[in-house]
Amino acid sequence: MIEQESIFLSYRTGKLHLRKIFPVQDKQSQKGEIANKTPILMLHGAMSNGRVFYSQKGRGLACFLARLGFTVYVLDSCGRGLSTPKLSKGFELGQGEVIREQLPLVQEFILQHTQASKVHWCGHSWGGVLMASAIARYDHLQHSVRSLLTFGSKRTIRTRSLKKWLMVDLVWNRLAPSIASGHGYLAADRWKMGMDNESKASLAQSIDWVKGDWIDHDDHFDYAKAAKTAHWPVSWFIAGAKDPVLGNPSDVKDMMSECQIPQTQFSLLSRANGYKHDYGHGDMLTHIDCEQDHFPMVGDWYLGFDIAPLRAAHAS
Repeated sequence: MIEQESIFLSYRTGKLHLRKIFPVQDKQSQKGEIANKTPILMLHGAMSNGRVFYSQKGRGLACFLARLGFTVYVLDSCGRGLSTPKLSKGFELGQGEVIREQLPLVQEFILQHTQASKVHWCGHSWGGVLMASAIARYDHLQHSVRSLLTFGSKRTIRTRSLKKWLMVDLVWNRLAPSIASGHGYLAADRWKMGMDNESKASLAQSIDWVKGDWIDHDDHFDYAKAAKTAHWPVSWFIAGAKDPVLGNPSDVKDMMSECQIPQTQFSLLSRANGYKHDYGHGDMLTHIDCEQDHFPMVGDWYLGFDIAPLRAAHAS
């Protein structure tokens, strides 16, 4: 069995919402097989919130991993989900604040709250880009993030197709900024463009990053340069075969190359590779078959981090 609770962290003039999902009773720990599992932090992408990872009824990757004995923290970045204040006209924060302030703040809270020395990081779509950016930038995160797992994460979109032109060049690059200019923010839920809204700053900054250089808009920090010398955690990039634009496998591989992570792997969720479906950008996390298809593979990967040191200790 698992439980869920909401934690609210003071941030600027509001609160950041963390959804904590955890096992009621970890039978494996009682048997001594795994003493303490490394906690996991999850971050959503653009026009989204933490609910892409969980539901009240216990569905989603976060709930699946909690049933394996992990304590999972799912972040709603400022203005999204249950974080406050909600996005409105005059909201000025962008993706830079997520990288420089919110992720470090939440990481420190989890380390103190759990007494753990490291935390696994998991991001969907643009959330993976922001997590990779924070790791590349901060030495203390490079030493306290145990792994980086991303689903459909890409920094640039180089693929060319009619669908890409419609979704990115027309809607995201032109129509979305026009809507945001009129409302003061992108009301993505109202326009049926996504599950949550986006600030004008985040929208403009993500458009620039997709088309251009990996450089901070506020202080011009060069993430691409920092990535070359960063001490990266073990990483895994997962893409869906039916994700031609927002997480095209070739664009995901481009991000892997740009990060220059020594220990990394790539997986494509496709029928040809033995999975039940050719997964798309969202349903790689939300499809009803995920829990019997690739979620167990993810669970085994996370369990391996804690089992290996335990076996080594027993051998000594």
